[in-house]
Amino acid sequence: MFHHDGSVRPPYKGLHAALAPSDAADLATRSDALGRAFVDQGITFSLSGQERPFPLDLVPRVISAAEWTKLEKGIVQRVRAIEAFLADVYGEQEILRDGVLPKRLITSCEHFHREAAGIVPPNGVRIHVSGIDLVRDAQGTFRVLEDNLRSPSGVSYVMENRRTMARVFPDLFASHKVRAVGDYANHLLRALRASAASNVADPTVVVLTPGVANSAYFEHSLLARQMGVELVEGRDLFCRDNTVYMRTTEGERQVDVVYRRIDDEYLDPMHFKPDSVLGVAGIINAARAGNVVISSAVGNGVGDDKLVYTYVPTMIDYYLGEKPLLANVDTFRCWLDEECTEVLDRAEELVIKPVEGSGGYGIVFGPDAGPRELKAIRKKIREDPRGWIAQPVVQLSTVPTKIGDELVPRHVDLRPFAVNDGDGIWVLPGGLTRVALPEDSLVVNSSQGGGSKDTWVLAGRGSTDERELAGEELVSEVPLGVEAEHGPELSALQEQQQQQQQGGGR
Repeated sequence: MFHHDGSVRPPYKGLHAALAPSDAADLATRSDALGRAFVDQGITFSLSGQERPFPLDLVPRVISAAEWTKLEKGIVQRVRAIEAFLADVYGEQEILRDGVLPKRLITSCEHFHREAAGIVPPNGVRIHVSGIDLVRDAQGTFRVLEDNLRSPSGVSYVMENRRTMARVFPDLFASHKVRAVGDYANHLLRALRASAASNVADPTVVVLTPGVANSAYFEHSLLARQMGVELVEGRDLFCRDNTVYMRTTEGERQVDVVYRRIDDEYLDPMHFKPDSVLGVAGIINAARAGNVVISSAVGNGVGDDKLVYTYVPTMIDYYLGEKPLLANVDTFRCWLDEECTEVLDRAEELVIKPVEGSGGYGIVFGPDAGPRELKAIRKKIREDPRGWIAQPVVQLSTVPTKIGDELVPRHVDLRPFAVNDGDGIWVLPGGLTRVALPEDSLVVNSSQGGGSKDTWVLAGRGSTDERELAGEELVSEVPLGVEAEHGPELSALQEQQQQQQQGGGR
């Protein structure tokens, strides 16, 4: 919110003027109202096995129109390059034959699935939805922290944060030209319908969820309702003659597009985990036959592998012939001997991450680690250098956050969501700002006790983009929060697999 000299940055001037006169009691009242709204609507996430309301801080993050335009172009460029990479790596593999990327980088990736080789989507789109995690460094530059291409979660919080903020701060929305976020479901549905085979006039789309025990079930249910499509579990679908059908009260109905929120490993017991009770046996064969589209495509995980991530700038140059508009965070690749040696020598200075980790688990912050922890992580790196990367400590930018009776700085990141319909890539204005609530913490994941902020992208002068003009208008546009729909009793195996698989929780 502030420059180094203490002056207010231009995008925040209106917000600062509105909040500065508030006393602690007023802020507490509004903060309590935010919490009650989330509890009433059942907007929760799973932390240590317990469902809790998602913490929403009352001070929004503000991004200027000019800055957002730069971010949007960089995100679109990145998604285009990774789309080309996935088509290539599951097709002709020219980038490997040309020696631009080492072949063992791909073959050693846990999420490179040969089962997906040769499956070509009807409109060429494999990444229908992506979440690109960004951080702003000490120089004020946005950098890409990681890519999420399988089932990035959190967009439901973006929409619900906005709707709840508009109820509690209607005066702020009346005085700010904030771009709208409520039409995300329309863009997603358009992309899913466009992905169906060209000979299907009116595609049937379903959202496939692992079930009510999954930490992101609220989001699955919300998106299905807002798109007006069926929310199904694996037991609601079956395959016959390489075609996917849905069981309904009126009989069988063919399914053309499955927006799945289930990990690859649980999706099809014929090809992956044979004991999975969450997926649909034969769905991979149906996709290969061209009778169903799986969104996002099986095998996308090779594109968001944390080691493959370090080569995305190379992909942008190779496939697009362009320079990256968004830089990566500087990263050491432990599978390269020279860089591994440096990581081992400097472990106490670096942030060390497991390549296959998610949710903030397994990360070692060198400056905070003790001798025993550093010795243990060095041993793990030596035993499996492919499984680890390391990055310098990035002092993430901060935004004022209500802690107790005060507004104090807390570190944040940003996850914008991009939707690809084959004709263009649309980026949701703003995305999910996650905030590390403990003092000095750099881990923003909700699974590690983080919270979120509403993210405001200001509309430029003369812009025709849809805006949130007032809280009253906004509330009337977005459906109310959904309640969990509980089906039949779950078996112990079903509930265990629903909790284990993290397709909706990245």
